[in-house]
Amino acid sequence: MMDTVHISIELPRNLLSALRQDPETFVREMRLAAAVKWYETEQVSQAKAAEIAGVSRAEFLAALHRFGVTPFQYPVEELIEDARRE
Repeated sequence: MMDTVHISIELPRNLLSALRQDPETFVREMRLAAAVKWYETEQVSQAKAAEIAGVSRAEFLAALHRFGVTPFQYPVEELIEDARRE
């Protein structure tokens, strides 16, 4: 069994109804959003972000698309420059 930490946060009571989500869905979306942001800011790898979110790498890549985040951690210009050098 994986070693885990349980974290509790307090939120306004009406938040879940405003988002039209049940608590379980909210927690899943919050974990996914955090993982996407941490990946986007290059704090974690794709594999680690997928683990944080509790999804497969394929599901994480689909989430990146849904959030409008590129799966590449390099600027497009840098990728083009690297391709030209090879």
